[in-house]
Amino acid sequence: MAGRFVRSSKYRHVFGRPTRKEQCYDNLKVSRNAWDTNLIKANPEYIAVNWEATGGGAFAVIPTREKGRLPERIPLFRGHTAVVLDTDWNPFNDSLIASGSDDGKVFLWRVPDDFTLHLDIPADEIQDIAPVGKLSGHPKKVGQVLFNPAAENILASAAGDFTVKLWDIEAGSSKLSLKVGEVIQSLSWSADGSQLVTTSRDKKLRIWDPRQERPAHEGPGHAGAKASRAVWLGEHDRIATTGFSRMSDRQLALWDIRGAAQPLGGFQMLDSISGVCMPFWDEGTQCLFLAGKGDGNIRYYEYENDSFEDLSEYKSADAQRGVAFLPKRGVNLHENEVARAYKTVNDSYIEPISFIVPRRAESFQEDIYPPTTGLKPAVSGKEWFDGAAGIPPKISLESIYDGTGLKEVAASQPPVKKAPEPVKAPEPKKEVSQPAPAPSPTIRSPPPTMKEQGVGMAAAAGKFQDTEPAEESGDESPFEEVQKPVERKSATVPASAEVKKETPLPSPVKSQLAEVTQPKPASPKLSETTQTIDEDADEEPDAPASGCSQDSADREIKNLKALVAQQSRQLRDLTKTVTELVAEVKNLKAA
Repeated sequence: MAGRFVRSSKYRHVFGRPTRKEQCYDNLKVSRNAWDTNLIKANPEYIAVNWEATGGGAFAVIPTREKGRLPERIPLFRGHTAVVLDTDWNPFNDSLIASGSDDGKVFLWRVPDDFTLHLDIPADEIQDIAPVGKLSGHPKKVGQVLFNPAAENILASAAGDFTVKLWDIEAGSSKLSLKVGEVIQSLSWSADGSQLVTTSRDKKLRIWDPRQERPAHEGPGHAGAKASRAVWLGEHDRIATTGFSRMSDRQLALWDIRGAAQPLGGFQMLDSISGVCMPFWDEGTQCLFLAGKGDGNIRYYEYENDSFEDLSEYKSADAQRGVAFLPKRGVNLHENEVARAYKTVNDSYIEPISFIVPRRAESFQEDIYPPTTGLKPAVSGKEWFDGAAGIPPKISLESIYDGTGLKEVAASQPPVKKAPEPVKAPEPKKEVSQPAPAPSPTIRSPPPTMKEQGVGMAAAAGKFQDTEPAEESGDESPFEEVQKPVERKSATVPASAEVKKETPLPSPVKSQLAEVTQPKPASPKLSETTQTIDEDADEEPDAPASGCSQDSADREIKNLKALVAQQSRQLRDLTKTVTELVAEVKNLKAA
């Protein structure tokens, strides 16, 4: 066992727990259409299922609270003239859902209030639900629909005409169109809704700036002929893809959006199973879940240091065709459930799978439940089309645990990584110009005398010697370089020996000026040396009147004056540099 290392992680022992059959959603008719989608979508209130229906396309909505065997006749969401291929729930309204169909239409639906499948009326009197909105524009089948995760009422739809249309569902029109040029196999939004990634049948990975209607990157993805999938890793500037090699081995890859020519660390081989891997990203746990079509396993990895660390795998003998993951606000916080998946089994029932951290759940576990996205968008649809973007406000899961409702957390702590937010670039430009006048009144404060100059430098050195951002100033501290000539007892050191490279000091401006203008007691070496030099300078006029000694005294006085002048200039330059750096730090914090 010598030399064995175990990686520290809160989620290292997460396990998947299946659900008893009587607690599943039974007696379903899941669509058997061969189009490659996830078949089901879920939110905390409802599960949408592509339905095997006659006389046109339909899908079913199942309230999550109504478990067990469903009635033989249930109200369906019917209106398409061909099979429904994909659905997606609005992230800010649990009752609004969009659907795409083989008839080339995108429909919008609203779940009625108090919706239930167990109706106390005869089966022949059950009424189906009609759409509340219709979006027409694709001439061929719509294979994927996906709501923007940050902007309100923005929907992306990918169709057989090889385009992705971006809809303003409030206006009922498509304002942007992305020409992919090939069959789109998957698409995923960035967390701030400013970018979109697609995979397609031509084996290319495209990262889009949708409002420019052109790809910011287009390059090769997985080389295999079978379908590949992509998922954006939340607020990171990274994308995960699943696909196949030329030898039909399943692969996993991680991409940096700023240089997506090659995956980070290459392609990672998973296995030789032929089913497509459906990737799902969980922002709270920083975990990636991979669910395979045609097998019953769900493996999961933790993202850390630009790599996926293997955690474990949920194994089941029941194969799955469709899988959906619940938003974090819908998990069971009292049982330490960090994720919940719904999988279709035998096209006849849906089984919930709970992923649980094995620990006592006597109180809210803050370390495994960070704030998560709530029901409030970051920007409106009009603002998004005008170029705005942002991360939606976060809510505290502790408020859900306590039963006090959804409570937003303070916006003073922005997400750690916000690299993929190009639309926010104009904001710092407006604020950079603000601190410009600040340096002018604070630069000029030279020490009036030689003694105060030495004491002020010693105080500044003692103040900033142990500051935290030392890494920006290199291996040597600039204050130590200033002290070297002063520590010498001899006053005949040439002034040129004091010229060192200057390094900026990332310290607060106000504190530095306070230390320079109101110096604290200086270090013993610097104060004693300054005092000795001052006393020697005062005693020189009383020395014997010999020519040799007088010339020596004059040279020493000139050297001392040159030394003091250089120190004064150096201190002013350091003060100016510190002032500018603090202004930049304030701008970055404000951004």
